[in-house]
Amino acid sequence: MMRLFCHFAAFIAAFVWAAQPVSAQSVLRDAETEALLNDMAAPLVEAAGLAPGNVDIVLINDPSINAFVAGGQAIYIHTGLINAADTANEVQGVIAHELGHITGGHINRFDEGMSAAGNISILSLLLGVGAALAGASEAGIGIMQAGQRAALGKFLAFTRVQEASADAAGAQYLSDAGLSGRGSLAFFGKLLNQEFRYYRRQDDDAAFTRTHPLSGDRIARLREVYERDPAWGAPDDAEIQARFMRVKAKLYGYLSTPERTLQSYPEYDTSVPARYARAYAFHKSALVDQALAETDALIATDPQNPYFLELKGQVLLESGKPDEALDPLRQATDFSRNEPLISSMLGHALIATEDETNFAEAERVLRAAVARDRLNPFAWYQLGVVYAARGDMPRARLASAEQQVMRRNYPEALRSAQAAEAGLEPGTPDWIRAQDISLQARAALEQLRDR
Repeated sequence: MMRLFCHFAAFIAAFVWAAQPVSAQSVLRDAETEALLNDMAAPLVEAAGLAPGNVDIVLINDPSINAFVAGGQAIYIHTGLINAADTANEVQGVIAHELGHITGGHINRFDEGMSAAGNISILSLLLGVGAALAGASEAGIGIMQAGQRAALGKFLAFTRVQEASADAAGAQYLSDAGLSGRGSLAFFGKLLNQEFRYYRRQDDDAAFTRTHPLSGDRIARLREVYERDPAWGAPDDAEIQARFMRVKAKLYGYLSTPERTLQSYPEYDTSVPARYARAYAFHKSALVDQALAETDALIATDPQNPYFLELKGQVLLESGKPDEALDPLRQATDFSRNEPLISSMLGHALIATEDETNFAEAERVLRAAVARDRLNPFAWYQLGVVYAARGDMPRARLASAEQQVMRRNYPEALRSAQAAEAGLEPGTPDWIRAQDISLQARAALEQLRDR
C-alpha cells in the first residue's frame, strides 16, 4: 500500500521537476538573440499590463519544442522551439501564452492542484487500509488504486484549466498588441503534427491523462477567437521577421554539427541567414579563412551591424589571433552601445593579447559590463584575471565569488567571499558585497544541509 502512494508522490515530484527544469539545463546567452526576443515580447508585455523590462526572456539550450515559466516574471524558451518556428509571429504566440501563465499566477497556485490531488490520495489510502484491516485486502487495494487514479485525474484537470486560461489570455494579449494569431495557430498545428508522428491519441479518453488540452481542441477554440479579431489580417513585422531568420540560422549554425549546417544552408545560398549559419559551421571546423570570408560578406551588407562585427572578432579571438580581434570587437562594442556580452568578449580579447598595456582598458570595459549585467559569470572571471594580474587579490577573490555563487558552487563562493572581505577596506561597496555573497552562500548551504 505504501508503494502505491509513493508512486503517486513520485509522479507529482516528476511533474514539478518537468515544470521547473532550469537547474538541469544550460542557459544560452547571446546579445543578438536576447535583443530580438525582448523586442518581440515588448508589445505583449505591455498588453499584459506588466512593466516594460520586468519580464525576462531566457533562452535554454534544449532541442525539444518547449517554453515555460518557473516562478517570477521570466519566460524560458528552448532553442528547439526557435528552430521549429518559421516566423517570429509563431514565437510571439508562445510568449503571449506564457505571459498568460504569469498574469494568472499559475506557478504560485501550483500547490492548490497538488493539495487537492494529495487529499484524495491520502483519503483513499486510509480507506484502503481500513478495508484491508477489516479482512478485505483485495477491496482495499482496489480502493487505493482508484484513489490514485482519481488524484491524478484531479491534478491533470487542474493543469488543463490553467493551460486553457493561458490560451485565452494569450489571445487577448496578441489582439491588444495588434499582432495576428496566425502564428499561434500555425505553431499549434506543428505540435499537433508532432503528436500524430508519435502516435499520441487525440480522443476524449486520452485527454484525461494529459497536462494540456488536446491540441486539436485548442486549435478549433482559438481559431474561432483569432479569425474574429481585428488583428487577424495584420501583416507580420518585416524587420522583426528578418532578424528572426538571422537569429534562427545563427543558433542552428552554433548548435548543429557543421555537416548538418552545410546541408541546411548550402554554399550556393548567399542570403544573410545562410552566411551566418555557415560562418559558425566553418569556425567549428577550424576553417578560419572560410569563416572569415562569410563574416566579411555579412559585414559588407551592413558595416555597422554589431553582431556581424562581434562574430568576426570571435572567430579571430578563438583562432588564436586576439590582436586582430580587437578592432572588430571595439567597433561591435561601440555600435552596440556597450552591450555587456559584447563588451565581455572585448575584455577577454584584450587580456588574451598578454599585453599589459591593454589591461586598463580590459578592466574598464569589464567593470562596465558587470555593472549593467551582474549575471555574467564569464565577465566576472575575466575581471578577476585582470585584478590578479595587477596584484589586487581581494578584488580577484570577490570576482571569483561572484561567478561561483552564480554557478551554485556555494562552498567555494563562501571561501572566496570571506577571503575578499578580509582583504578589503571595511565599509566600502566591495566589502559590503563580499558580506552579501557570504550570507547568500551560507543560506544556500544551510538549505542543502536541511534537505
